[in-house]
Amino acid sequence: MAERGKPVARPPATGASPADADPALVLELLDDAAIAALLPERPARGHKGTFGKLLVIAGSLDYAGAALLVCRAAGRAGAGLVTLAVPESLQPLFAAKVVEATTMGLPEDDVEEVQPEDALARILDHEHDAVVVGPGLRPGLATAELIVGLLAVEDESSRPSAVVDAEALRSLAVRDEWWERVHCPCVLTPHAGEFARLRAASGVASDEDGDLATDDTAREAAVRDAARRWRQVVVLKGAKTVIGAPDGRAAQAPFENPALASGGTGDVLAGTIGALLAQGLAPYDAARVGVYLHGAAGEVLRDRLGDAGVLAGDLPFEITLARKRLAALAQRRVRPVRLGFGAIDRGPGVPTPSNDS
Repeated sequence: MAERGKPVARPPATGASPADADPALVLELLDDAAIAALLPERPARGHKGTFGKLLVIAGSLDYAGAALLVCRAAGRAGAGLVTLAVPESLQPLFAAKVVEATTMGLPEDDVEEVQPEDALARILDHEHDAVVVGPGLRPGLATAELIVGLLAVEDESSRPSAVVDAEALRSLAVRDEWWERVHCPCVLTPHAGEFARLRAASGVASDEDGDLATDDTAREAAVRDAARRWRQVVVLKGAKTVIGAPDGRAAQAPFENPALASGGTGDVLAGTIGALLAQGLAPYDAARVGVYLHGAAGEVLRDRLGDAGVLAGDLPFEITLARKRLAALAQRRVRPVRLGFGAIDRGPGVPTPSNDS
């Protein structure tokens, strides 16, 4: 059995040695040590602006909970500032629900229906480091136009990294060669059904990818191919979630947890990854860390509550505790604990007391 956190090389071609294996074909099995090393730093003198500004474009009257879960998860995952953008008519409703986040109203053509051009202009005028777009958005042409317009922005100064989920994925999937229009560096977070629709738009039939629910080898191969083809980071959710990068790298989480099979857990994952992007992690790193924190939190909840009855709202606080545990592990690796008496390092410029009296 392969050890978690260690790269697993697929068998090389006949006549080749393991050393000849393409590094892009190595599957990384995520573990505590690997993720602890990727956590973004938290400077002691940092402030809320230091730790990233996340814009969340999510929610509708029917799916208000999705937006609230994204915002809560983002805060618990360490984002300094979170802003929720919703249609203007819904802003009073959401403003009363998101205590720690701020809200921004998007111009409308009709109740709950955004005016795409004006809404995009307002979004681009807002200062943020990363975006989460899609969870709980109302389906429709105006929503799809806004999503495509946002992801197609070519100006690098107005093009932050984005987590693309739920309705945003569905809006892309109805467009042929949709990936040619996406210029933002993205983390796409589909479940198996959404992934199949995106692949169909790429000309890949579902039967070509195989069983994406239970066949881990098929899931890995499909994600690698999709990430290369779309030139984006892809997170295929489910048991043993697989993350693929455009350069061919892939990683797999160790978690198989039916306790997470409930509505809203994907929204929590989107908010977690978005927060890590806002804190400065590259998309592939943010995806790996976010997936692992989410899964580790789920394991704690299953141990406490069992395989059923875990709510998405239970996850964000446990994500904070999972990050704390991994941060402590990273700190121990940098500064091992020493036993016995010794001088105390009080920082630069502070003299160390002498033992002489």
